[in-house]
Amino acid sequence: MQITPSPYIKSGLQVNRMIYLTLAALLLPSGAAVYFYGYRTLLVMVTCVAAGLLTEIASKKLRGRRFVMDGSAILISLLLALTLPPTIDLWIAAVGAIFGVGVVKEAFGGLGHYIFSPVMGARIFLGISFPAETSRFIEPAGFSGRIVGAESYLSEAFTWTGSKIDLYKDMFFGNTPGGMGETSALLILIAGVILIVLKLIDWRIPLAFIGTVAIINWALGEDPLFQVLAGGLLLAAFFIATDSVASPITRKGRIIFAVGCGVFTVIIRNYASAPEGVYYAVLLMNAAAPLIDRFVKQKPQGIDKITRGTDA
Repeated sequence: MQITPSPYIKSGLQVNRMIYLTLAALLLPSGAAVYFYGYRTLLVMVTCVAAGLLTEIASKKLRGRRFVMDGSAILISLLLALTLPPTIDLWIAAVGAIFGVGVVKEAFGGLGHYIFSPVMGARIFLGISFPAETSRFIEPAGFSGRIVGAESYLSEAFTWTGSKIDLYKDMFFGNTPGGMGETSALLILIAGVILIVLKLIDWRIPLAFIGTVAIINWALGEDPLFQVLAGGLLLAAFFIATDSVASPITRKGRIIFAVGCGVFTVIIRNYASAPEGVYYAVLLMNAAAPLIDRFVKQKPQGIDKITRGTDA
């Protein structure tokens, strides 16, 4: 959903319809998760969605608000599930969905009021609380087994014994260890293009986010294509950083926001102890979004004409 300064033009596309269209696009990476990692991934997804929905219903009741099925809890919970390892304990997945919906979303006022991305907030919470369980990735069905000494492509212990072309090919199609919905770059890109064509997200955010990561890694002598395809960058760039509630409202602001996400991703990945910097980068820039909105303002239409008329 895109939010810009006034004036506004009324559209027939309602918030809940936008959310359901986004969920439809997520069927692509969700299908890849089932294909590469088996039907247990469906249990993880269903567990997260059920826990998230029940949490939203309970939260609304505690706050004295009427529950409306807008799909936001489903979207948050499904996105969280797609960032998790396929073998994650179901109760841990449920705890993550409860935290994301109940604490990060509902405690701040619900849809349209939260400050941080509920998906990234829940993922970081699980990563800190259950570091071993949330970083234990498995090889997908049909994996060629050319990794030596690492469970994650972003681990310092990662070693690849095949050719670079084979590496890029596996990463592009999704035949790699990782978060169960993060590995297939092809399907995430197709889903992202669908969101852009339907004008559900602003293309500037994923372009600036991914481009910043690629350019800085190239300047540092790192492999930019590897860094773009590895981890949760693509899923976060198209589906999470584009959350209009926790991102700036102006076009310039969104570009600054996305560039900041890219910079923090590179810094954390290359120089911090956490191998996946995307989660922390998005959360940090969520905190900066109100400040960006304050200093990057768009002039209301007609302001120049009014000023010239006053001077005359």
